[in-house]
Amino acid sequence: MSGAALAQRAPRAIPEVAAIDLPAEARHTIGLIRKGGPFPHERDGAAFGNFEKRLPAKERGYYREYTVRTPGAANRGARRIVAGKSGELYYTDDHYQSFRRIKKQ
Repeated sequence: MSGAALAQRAPRAIPEVAAIDLPAEARHTIGLIRKGGPFPHERDGAAFGNFEKRLPAKERGYYREYTVRTPGAANRGARRIVAGKSGELYYTDDHYQSFRRIKKQ
């Protein structure tokens, strides 16, 4: 395989963030995920398809998405936490355009 082909397949490094550095609403959502709910939005826990391939490639259904409340938003807003089956958590505040992996505590 050529170097260019390998570069296209190699996942981009995802920056990390400590949970304490996230908005309070994100920390609240993390707590709900760890407790198994209850979740305030109907779509919380739905499969996240990773269609843009911004997260590491995994089998379908590996990732689940959860809403992070956005104060003042009339709808779910753009903030989400995506959880992997192995316990990894990712935060996006721009509706899946970019992610930060939440450091394990």
